[in-house]
Amino acid sequence: MNSIDIVAVTSRSFSKNPVLRKELLSRYQNVKFNDDGQLLEGDSLVSFLQGSTKAITALEKMTYRVLNSLPHLSVISKYGVGLDMIDQNAMRQLGKRLGWTGGVNKRSVSELVVCFAIAMLRNIPAANRGVIDGVWRQHIGSLLSHKTVGIIGCGFIGKDLVQLLKAFQCSIIVNDIVNYHDFYLNNNIEAVSLDKLLAEADIVTLHVPLNDSTYKMLDESRLAIMKHGSILINAARGDLVDELALKSKLMDRSLSAAAFDVFSIEPPQDQELLELPNFLSTPHIGGSSMEAILAMGRAAIDGLDNHCIPPHDIS
Repeated sequence: MNSIDIVAVTSRSFSKNPVLRKELLSRYQNVKFNDDGQLLEGDSLVSFLQGSTKAITALEKMTYRVLNSLPHLSVISKYGVGLDMIDQNAMRQLGKRLGWTGGVNKRSVSELVVCFAIAMLRNIPAANRGVIDGVWRQHIGSLLSHKTVGIIGCGFIGKDLVQLLKAFQCSIIVNDIVNYHDFYLNNNIEAVSLDKLLAEADIVTLHVPLNDSTYKMLDESRLAIMKHGSILINAARGDLVDELALKSKLMDRSLSAAAFDVFSIEPPQDQELLELPNFLSTPHIGGSSMEAILAMGRAAIDGLDNHCIPPHDIS
């Protein structure tokens, strides 16, 4: 057991998980958990992390100011796979090390995407609201089987989603800045431009990190390219999509439906969008399966001991 390092766990869900707490405490003696369930940011985050040598973080914003205020903090291990909350340039400048494992929640997210696709194709949210309101009528939907699915970002989650969609005999087109040629060839996938994907896919699903090149990548002009009556799914990051433009497309039915697990501001503030009958929202639960929580937590624990200065190509 390590009795020298002081570990701080900012994540509320990690702190509440008895299995992860026990496994972390079996390896580190001095651990501070976020037992009060605080929403840590800015000064409160610095205060919580003060004096710690290592930390497990989740959705807390590790900015340059925060990192520079914590000279003793040498290692940040990420609970989850998204790195947009961590200023990696600042970590490189300050010589701080990152523990991170990609793809540990991929099946949890890809299953949610399939769930979203079927729910919106079959009008499940609207049908459910109807029954609750005393309206008993059939909603005619369509099948996921044989649809054209456009996957934007074919990394860990995108590749896993491809495997799930095989059961539905979907045609799959992808867009990614990386050319996964062998994977595309082995899985009968066509790599296309982003505009071509948007114009041809019945279902578009986002699986890219949030950075300067992807911020609002689906803006008003790009949403206008999407096939009439198609469905948009976002279980990646909220700021990939212009939510105001999306609302307009859903209201005029240019898009048949959309399902979002993530938003630009969380919790989301646009009640008009949330209440649209062809919009389904969930509170960032993509990685919140019991299996994924344990996998992400164990990867974060491992990252306290296995880490590196963030390379420039990590995302």
